[in-house]
Amino acid sequence: MCAKRKMTTNVWVAIGAIVLIVLLIVWLTFASLTGDTDVAAAIAPIASL
Repeated sequence: MCAKRKMTTNVWVAIGAIVLIVLLIVWLTFASLTGDTDVAAAIAPIASL
């Protein structure tokens, strides 16, 4: 019974990792298409405080 539970957990971890990778690709593609690729832009206002 324990082996089946471990296999089920591994499947869910794999599905979660795939979903996160897809979301990252979509996010980076959207940022690239909109021209918002300046990573330091969000850090600059915080550093100036």
